[in-house]
Amino acid sequence: MSLVGTGHIDKAAILSIAGDSTWASTAGFTLSATEMKAISDIVKGDQGAKDKAFADGLYIAGDRFVMARADEGTIYARKGRDGIAIAKTNQAILVGHHNENQQGGNANQAVQKLADYLVGVQY
Repeated sequence: MSLVGTGHIDKAAILSIAGDSTWASTAGFTLSATEMKAISDIVKGDQGAKDKAFADGLYIAGDRFVMARADEGTIYARKGRDGIAIAKTNQAILVGHHNENQQGGNANQAVQKLADYLVGVQY
């Protein structure tokens, strides 16, 4: 399964659940250690990290995104017409980026579908 292959995501990354390493990513879509840690903290339920991201924005690959939603291991944030959909599995965090020509709802669904599949196979 490929997030980019769905046509609803243009860039993607798979992070460790601890937020300390990138397991796979689209070329040129690089998240910093600070960005990965913030994402990990939010999807694991850290209220302080979530509040900070809602107040200051969520940084992904150097770009600031405005938080739209963060609940139950998922995050959705926007920057203009671009957006980020994030979902947690047992061992990983999926990060999908969509551009202005792709629909946010479809991007969210693509990321969540892969996350659900991975959870289903104990990953």
